[in-house]
Formats: sequence, C-alpha cells, structure tokens
Amino acid sequence: MSTNFISKVAIIGATGRIGGAFAEALVKTGKHTITGLTREGSDGVLPEGVNGVPVNYDDETCLVNAMKGHQFLVITLGARVEEEVHKKILAAASKAEIPYIMPNAYGYPLGHDTEIVYTKSVIQRVKDTRNTGAACITLPCGFWYEWSLATGEQWFGFRINQRKVTFFDDGKRVITVSTWNQCGRALAALLSLPESGASPSIADYLNNEVRIYSFRVSQRDMLDSLHRVLGTTDADWEITYEPAAQRIKDGAAEMAQGSILGFGKVLYGGVFLASNELSDFANTMSTANDALDLPVEELDEATKRTVEMVEGGWNPFNFPA
Repeated sequence: MSTNFISKVAIIGATGRIGGAFAEALVKTGKHTITGLTREGSDGVLPEGVNGVPVNYDDETCLVNAMKGHQFLVITLGARVEEEVHKKILAAASKAEIPYIMPNAYGYPLGHDTEIVYTKSVIQRVKDTRNTGAACITLPCGFWYEWSLATGEQWFGFRINQRKVTFFDDGKRVITVSTWNQCGRALAALLSLPESGASPSIADYLNNEVRIYSFRVSQRDMLDSLHRVLGTTDADWEITYEPAAQRIKDGAAEMAQGSILGFGKVLYGGVFLASNELSDFANTMSTANDALDLPVEELDEATKRTVEMVEGGWNPFNFPA
C-alpha cells in the first residue's frame, strides 16, 4: 500500500459552519497542517489549531501565495457569494498547482436537471474545477440537517419557536440528510487515506463523488423527533399542508422579485417532490459511509442540537424560527 498521505490542507470558509466542521475534524486527526484562508477584514473565528491567512479574492497573487504548498483545497462559500469568486479561487489554485480540489458543490448528487438554477451553478463549479487540471472530489451529503431544520419555514417547513410546521404534500417523503459533524468526519477520514494503493484510498474518488449521509428522514420523522426532544405532541403544533409543486411555483415567483426566501422554497420543494430520484440517494445509490467508517448517528441528538441553536437565537437570515 502507498505511504503517500495528504498532510497540507487549505480551507476557504473555515470560520463558517461547514468549513469549521471540516477544520475541527481535520485538526483532531493530528495528521494535517490546516490553513484557513479568510477574507481580509473578516471577524470570523477560526477553530483552534488552524493557521489563519487573510486573503483578498480580487488579488490573484495574494491567493496564489496563500495556497502554494498545499495538497488539498476545500472551498466552502455561502449561497449568496457571487459565482465569480469561486472562479477566481480556482484560477489561483491552478497557478498554485494544488493537485486536489473539493469545490463548493455540496448537497445532492448531480443529475441531469439543469433547469434548476442551483444545479446549473454546481455543475459549472465542478466543470471549472476539472478544467484547472486538478483532481476534483465532491462531497454530496444531502441537506445539512441542523441548518435546514433551524433556519425557518422556507427550508424544512418548521418554525420551532412558534410550534408551526408546513408539511409538503403529506409530509412523509423521505430524503437523505447529513449533520455538519458527519460531513467533518467524512472529510477527515477521506484525507486520512493513502493517496493510492489498495482500497480504500483517495484514488478511488478522483473526479468522482464521495456520497455520505447521516439520516433518511421525512418531515413527519422530524416532527416526531422534535416531540421527543421538546415533550410536545401534534396537539401543541399548528400543522398545515401544501403541495410541493405549488411551493416551487410560489418560490419561483418570489425569486423573480429577488427574494432568498423564494430560493429556499424552490430548492427544498424540488427535493421533496416524489419524482426526484436523487432526494433519497442513500437508499438508491452506494455511499462511502462504510469505507470511511462513519458512525451511525442518533436523530434525536441532532434535533436537540438544533433546538438549542434556535432557542439560543441562532438565525442567519433573521427569519421566524
């Protein structure tokens, strides 16, 4: 077996939720030197053990110098960051000769529905990454469970503090989701593998997807979990129903007016459609959970963390939660 291992990792967005989960998990292995590239002037706090380097995304020389010497680049950018930023990062990564890149392409495995704005942008990011000459490795993980449950009605349909939920169709459509911690463990396990040799190795995933997950759940399952965590019953909640197709239509109209709320409705409504073959990929496609030795998680533990986030005031968009 090869004794070549990845030791130097650069992360863009390590002060964020998913980037932070990646960084913390990598630090715990004790096998890597982690560099967090942060926007100049950012007040974000890097996880302990991560070396911070401020960068200007408009200064290619600055980016190239910050990336040089790293073997693996992880890109995590917020949904509202302009696509041009991703392109600038890749251009600099190419000049820095980074051999492996994980682009900003989390979520569900890529299919052929390029009519969805989000899917089109992710496909383009993957193409752009491969055009750098680096090996492109993506990490499809489904929706992030804590984020989606905590953020508001436009996402998983829940307003936890108000004890309200909108079920899409009958609320029983099962989808694949992941926790931030599981994503972090997955990347740390992947980068702890040898670059080549007997499986499992990083070579198994070159220009491919590393599909991982935490749970296969429906909105009904989520509400039942909330009941167990909060000590509530259906009688304590206001439960309404809305066709997923109508939700997408309404969201598209809101998007046309520039609303991110509409984007959430379109994106999440599309995944809950019964016709979406990729929504529950953990049931229909192979995953890397076993190869990466990922643990089986407890749904109620993840739900409890989410409730604590909401009750603590976490709300990135200031939507009713």
